[in-house]
Amino acid sequence: MTSDRPHTEIATAVTPFRIEIPDADLADLRDRLARTRWPDELPGVGWSQGVPLAYLKELTAHWRDTYDWRRHEAELNRFPQFTTTVDGTTVHFLHVRSGAPDALPLVLLHGWPGSFVEFLDLIGPLTEAGYDVVVPSLPGYAFSGPPKKPGWGIQRIAAAFAELMRRLGYARYGLHGSDWGAMIAREWGRLHPEAVAAVHLTMLPSAVATAEPTEEERAGLLEGQLAEVHASLEQRAHVQKEEMGYGILQSTRPQTLGYALTDSPVGQLAWITEKFKVWTDSRHTPEEAVDRDRLLTNVMLYWLTGTATSSARLYYETMHSGAGWGGTAVPSTTPTAVAVLPADLARPVRHLADRSDAVVRWTEYPRGGHFPGLEVPDLLLDDLREFFRAFR
Repeated sequence: MTSDRPHTEIATAVTPFRIEIPDADLADLRDRLARTRWPDELPGVGWSQGVPLAYLKELTAHWRDTYDWRRHEAELNRFPQFTTTVDGTTVHFLHVRSGAPDALPLVLLHGWPGSFVEFLDLIGPLTEAGYDVVVPSLPGYAFSGPPKKPGWGIQRIAAAFAELMRRLGYARYGLHGSDWGAMIAREWGRLHPEAVAAVHLTMLPSAVATAEPTEEERAGLLEGQLAEVHASLEQRAHVQKEEMGYGILQSTRPQTLGYALTDSPVGQLAWITEKFKVWTDSRHTPEEAVDRDRLLTNVMLYWLTGTATSSARLYYETMHSGAGWGGTAVPSTTPTAVAVLPADLARPVRHLADRSDAVVRWTEYPRGGHFPGLEVPDLLLDDLREFFRAFR
């Protein structure tokens, strides 16, 4: 079959998308869960060496026997979804219009091991408040299928998403990001200040303290600021010692890791669940911070799309780009809000943030961790509405 449409028109087309997982894929998942080969466990170690065996067995049983994917699939499909091809790769995104004639578009960006599921509770209230909402899946994540070539780092993703917004007809918009989404949003705002009205971040790696201040710097810090530096240093030391194993693997050998996670649903479940326990504002189980079925829906998006490997490659691309975890040191002039969550991985320090970014709002939340859209959507929603109100 032939078409008279120009090739460029086909390449830039935006196509409606609906999630429709085959029954055979769900049956295969249940079969694999029933045949899980379990490891041993030392007594009394709790979460110190990873996800406890008894906990994971119980969560797996719930996933296999109680969790209803079709119900959650229908929930996801309530939101208008689309795909388009940008820079040779598929980009999947939610696009919900408010109907307001003066709507400011807001782009919500997730990271790893999250997904667009992080923002489901924000979309309705934001559109009711007069914002159009766009929620892309990062390239290599969920339905933004694996890019066919290497090189998809933070700046390339930012450029692709900027093209996506042009394609949707938006010349000016705001950005919110967490985890990788925060780093992408920050670079996007820096590279495209003519389009990005403002950026709201829950993570700013370049503002995490990496060394004791010099005598000259110490003299310029207030007592409270010095305490913030020490708290940031202590948290960073803990993260480097106890929490970076996943990052080392994903930034050096994502392909090798991917065989295990793509073949074993319990392996994928454990790999993600551990982060939802350690990175959230929870003490005993991740369900203290995140709804159990919402967590499983997030895991399903990795399992059903087979994107454990391609999502991990963002770590490899970043660590081999020369920028490292801290991202670019080039200053950004885009108005920036930073939300500090008490249980998040690495606490930013205000005076360091001011060196690299145009921080116009700094909010310290009383609760919450690395996934605020899932943990404290009420606080995040209030912060987003209050911050972006000034840029409408």
